[in-house]
Amino acid sequence: MRTADFHFKLPPELIAQQPAAQRDGSRLLVLERDGGKISHCQFPDWPHFLHPGDVLALNNSRVIPARLHGRNEITGGKFEILLLEEKAANDWWAMMRPGKRAKIGTQVRLQGKNGALTNFFATVIETNTEGHRRLQFSGTENLFGELENLGEMPLPPYIRRTAEKTEDRERYQTVYAQTAGSVAAPTAGLHFTPELLDKIRALGVKICFVTLHVGAGTFLPVKVENVAEHRMHAEHFEIGEETAAAINAAKKSGRRVIAVGTTVLRTLEAVARQNAGIINFCKGKTDIFIFPPAEFQVVDCLLTNFHLPESTLLMLVSAFAAPRETTRGRELILNTYAEAIRENYRFFSYGDAMFIR
Repeated sequence: MRTADFHFKLPPELIAQQPAAQRDGSRLLVLERDGGKISHCQFPDWPHFLHPGDVLALNNSRVIPARLHGRNEITGGKFEILLLEEKAANDWWAMMRPGKRAKIGTQVRLQGKNGALTNFFATVIETNTEGHRRLQFSGTENLFGELENLGEMPLPPYIRRTAEKTEDRERYQTVYAQTAGSVAAPTAGLHFTPELLDKIRALGVKICFVTLHVGAGTFLPVKVENVAEHRMHAEHFEIGEETAAAINAAKKSGRRVIAVGTTVLRTLEAVARQNAGIINFCKGKTDIFIFPPAEFQVVDCLLTNFHLPESTLLMLVSAFAAPRETTRGRELILNTYAEAIRENYRFFSYGDAMFIR
């Protein structure tokens, strides 16, 4: 398949710049895979589509304030740093802007959230073929512990901000976030409130968690013409014993496993592909790339947001809409997105939700 096959035109005004006034105040589009029926609802209606005995899997990764600002210690030139991956204490891979000025040996004095210069420094020690910089931080035993005071929430580039808003600290984070490590939010989970989760549990639905630390690569465009030639970035994940047992028991007894977000789906299917459809307690990294045609061994339903044109996430939901088929899922999703555009749904991270069942 060609990357261009997943293109669609989105009016810019439908790209959500702010979260809904209330977490669960977004809209919900429900797509039936068999027959393609579309229903329009509100997100608090979602529990009506759940069954007692369902297993609901969520990603409990916590977003870190990964966007830093600083100045070249010699020239005073400004830099923006987006942390990508921690190799060891004070040793990180990062994106830097402007990248051309971030040569090996460049030392950057970091700024606090108030713009004042600090006594923390980042020194460029390596570059890679993707244009990323490896940074050695100094002035602290471990930069990770300083991020709350230094960093900003790493909102995606299509959310335009001249400065961080206070609400982004809360709203670009799920209410069940625990393990810090993501540099992008698992956005399907942003719609949930503690009260809604309690209501879902009261229905007899088992809620469990996986951890996948979302990388900035989730926003990278597919640059190849042939979809199959694209290579995904690797992301760290962990599945606990309780989650593995709950999912395996559900599959054995014919009950549904529902993934909240593409990160959960990718994690579960990556592990299942390596273990003959069984989920086990494990941790590691995955670079699984799912596109049509694809077979799904674990996930029966998917709650997700509306994704960017020509993105790997749009390719994934197209594959899920019609497993094992090459073109039907793409056509179904693009037709559904066209309907969402006509109905003025809000797109992307702070946008509305979609349930594929």
